[in-house]
Amino acid sequence: MSTATGSDGQAQGRSQGYFPRWTLKTSGVIMPEERLPWGQTIVAGLQHGVAMSGGTIIAPLLMGFDPNVALLFSGIGTLIFFAVVAGRVPSYLGSSFAFIAVVIAATGYAGHGPNPNLPVALGGIIGAGVLYGVIALIVMWSGVDWVERLMPPVVTGAVVAAIGLNLAPVAVKSVSAGTFDTWIGLVTVLVIGVVGVAAPGLWRRLPIILGAIGGYLLYWLLANGFGLGKPIDFTQLAAAPWIGLPGFTTPTFQVDAIVLIAPVALILVAENLGHVKAIGAMTGRSLDGFLGRAFLGDSLATIASACGGGTGVTTYAENIGVMAATKVYSTLLFAVAALVSILLGFSPKFGALILSIPGPVIGGLSIVLFGLIAAMAGRIWVENKVDFANPANLITVAVALTAGAGDLTLKFGAFTIGGIGTATFGAIILYQILTSSLAQHAE
Repeated sequence: MSTATGSDGQAQGRSQGYFPRWTLKTSGVIMPEERLPWGQTIVAGLQHGVAMSGGTIIAPLLMGFDPNVALLFSGIGTLIFFAVVAGRVPSYLGSSFAFIAVVIAATGYAGHGPNPNLPVALGGIIGAGVLYGVIALIVMWSGVDWVERLMPPVVTGAVVAAIGLNLAPVAVKSVSAGTFDTWIGLVTVLVIGVVGVAAPGLWRRLPIILGAIGGYLLYWLLANGFGLGKPIDFTQLAAAPWIGLPGFTTPTFQVDAIVLIAPVALILVAENLGHVKAIGAMTGRSLDGFLGRAFLGDSLATIASACGGGTGVTTYAENIGVMAATKVYSTLLFAVAALVSILLGFSPKFGALILSIPGPVIGGLSIVLFGLIAAMAGRIWVENKVDFANPANLITVAVALTAGAGDLTLKFGAFTIGGIGTATFGAIILYQILTSSLAQHAE
């Protein structure tokens, strides 16, 4: 495996052995190889657990996965990542939203309740993890420059936006069953917005989970209390034990599903690359030497998750935001958060509570989350100063957005590539053609 270079902290870490010794520090900026007192470490780790919980729990619901299994494997995956990067890259691995559109397309999922074709999706996710692992090994051998050339910010942003736009019809359909459902969904959106803008302190960092709670309580009051909608059935919640094994699922492998889902690996590469570079910028040290390991850790975590019925996983921006606010980058915090997730994964009562969330509330959450995915493209373009006066950039983005939003499907014999795959490969290939030496010569 490659080793990091160019950092005194990393050099010190290598001299200590595979893992850091995590020296105690009680104030100021806490670097990855340092730690707070154990009591503060546990509390800070729980905060990271709260930060990741919204996305990690909601994403499996949108695909029809068991939230207990997803939560369990997010913790296991984080520990796998922690081990592969030698405890030197602070990150939490939660459920990836990049898989939602392709999983729905591959399984024909209706949008609520357990996904009856879950094994097919799991086989595709394993395919994505394997492709991701191959990319990781190549990066560890050759460096990351070729990835940055293949997927510059204009392409990465275009693919991210296409994912969000492709999911938009799913979100709208979830709140369109009736007038009551529509208003519940819109109020859920409003609660998320108000919390994200006006809530004090830590609460402002939890708009998704607080929006889910607010929408849930409102639905319960109006439906169960006043009979304005289908009442929430608490039978399964009451019957579920507090402690028990989650419902594991064995994957099956279908070529069409693998071809459709595997390209998501390219999105995970782009996400992980951006997250590791962001952490490097915040800590003031380059982590580029650990990028190959970070890719490999994420790929192995995704494969392990899908083998047991969990979602594909990725490094979480929510936890990067917590680190930016607290200036505590100790990797031990993520080991604590991972252990908490594993414990919650063994609580069927917790899983039954999550599964009782009404469909319109899920729809309201989806409107925000899918929109945020698309909006993230704007942030990528702005932060990287993408020049849209350049026709190559403009045309690449235009084609990718239309292919994704319109779900442009390409068929090659028995193989079918949906809108996400078309947008991803189309953006990569088209950009390379438009910026090739032939195109530049034509100018």
